[in-house]
Amino acid sequence: MQTNVLLSIKPEFAEKIFLGIKKYEFRKALFKNRNVKKVVVYASAPISKVIGEFEIEHILELETELLWKQTKKHSGIPKDYFDEYFNGRNIGYAIKIRSSKLYRTPLDLYQHFNVKYPPQSFMYL
Repeated sequence: MQTNVLLSIKPEFAEKIFLGIKKYEFRKALFKNRNVKKVVVYASAPISKVIGEFEIEHILELETELLWKQTKKHSGIPKDYFDEYFNGRNIGYAIKIRSSKLYRTPLDLYQHFNVKYPPQSFMYL
């Protein structure tokens, strides 16, 4: 059974995902359910709306240096940001984006998903 998750993503990174520049979404921790096929994107403040979704091609789980080597061309972020984000971590995750769909009209979290507060990292839908 397919499961969807809601991910909070900074607006500048969400924009790069929907422009096709950023093909990997990096995470320090990941959902345990590996049947997740779709990510619903909540663009954090100042947008604070659900703006689109993307399909997961696969998920990499690697030592951070190896993760950077394999994803840097399509990371959409500079190396120093990557290093700061994963500081102190040996293992990192990269969600490979297969295809993305930007919604014409951003959706309200509560009105459309009955969720009062955006997830710190992710939540199952």
